[in-house]
Amino acid sequence: MIRAEKNLFADMDKLAKPQIICHIEKSVDYSLFDVKWIPCSAKFVVMGSRPRGTGIIQIYEVSSGELKLVKDIERSNQMNKGTFRASSLRDRHLATEDPSIPIYTANAHTQIINAIDGVAGASVGCGAPELVTGSRDGSVKVWDPRQKGRPVAVMEPKEGESRRDCWSVAFGNSYNSEERVVAAGYDNGDVKMFDLRAMTLKWESNLKNGVCGLEFDRGDIPMNKLVATTLESKFYLFDLKTQHPKKGFPYLVEKAHKSTVWLVKHLPQNRELFATCGGGGTICLWKYNYPEKRKTTDADGVELGVVGNVSLLQNSTLSSQPVTSLDWSPDKQGLGVCTSFDQCLRVIITTKLNTY
Repeated sequence: MIRAEKNLFADMDKLAKPQIICHIEKSVDYSLFDVKWIPCSAKFVVMGSRPRGTGIIQIYEVSSGELKLVKDIERSNQMNKGTFRASSLRDRHLATEDPSIPIYTANAHTQIINAIDGVAGASVGCGAPELVTGSRDGSVKVWDPRQKGRPVAVMEPKEGESRRDCWSVAFGNSYNSEERVVAAGYDNGDVKMFDLRAMTLKWESNLKNGVCGLEFDRGDIPMNKLVATTLESKFYLFDLKTQHPKKGFPYLVEKAHKSTVWLVKHLPQNRELFATCGGGGTICLWKYNYPEKRKTTDADGVELGVVGNVSLLQNSTLSSQPVTSLDWSPDKQGLGVCTSFDQCLRVIITTKLNTY
């Protein structure tokens, strides 16, 4: 009787937590690399590569519990990454590494582009629309689509210095027309933050493992938090409110997924909730808990930041292969879409998020 009651309470506790439900699952005949919701719509765009090496873009619409293929576009080169963040909600232009996209083109890098992010498309008065790209050639470049053909900023090693493969990039601190930073993560564990207004290296650290994913909790507010995901099961969360001149930003380290943590995605409707995706086909949902005080002073009276902690809200296995991309719907809380190496795309629904 006691054991039955314990099992009942365990089941009730499990149901009280958010549930990650696979709503729609669809197999495709190509490798999936990235997926993005099209803003202000029930559609999303999927990017990938066919076995013969050509690229593919497909647009799907969620309709009556099913996926409807709206458009199928083939390209000469494989499609790795894309973003809508540098475009207005009216235009909804997709930025990719594909040179045949006609709106804006640039010969960006000498080697493959691993990561792309955009900013300012939806933020009135928060600076120019810009894209940032990170490449295997070791450089990070910022582009203004209104300025054709050449980058507005280039961050790369000096002549003679070793060039590390840049795996991830993210915009942040874009809360007015002057301020903006770019964070970049590299294969050797380096994380660098560049101040685009001052054109200086604002901060750097080494996480000892390749940095697979980077994301600010919000890109269009004063810097608040940054999450970095790495090889070998760890992610790092940095509190960015207070930078100590010697110790830098305070941070926490969390072990998750028992494998590579491929990426991080914050919930658009609540910046304290975020998901991480792992090499074992798992998605973990986390909540950040702020400390009582976000800063203190060290022995010399210099301000020192204080980091909080994270709670694991749910851990769900969706695939037998790594989850390679995830995007939350900006319009419907809890609605998401993800891709994995098993050549399946999945529309997911996460419940009870409005209770946090």
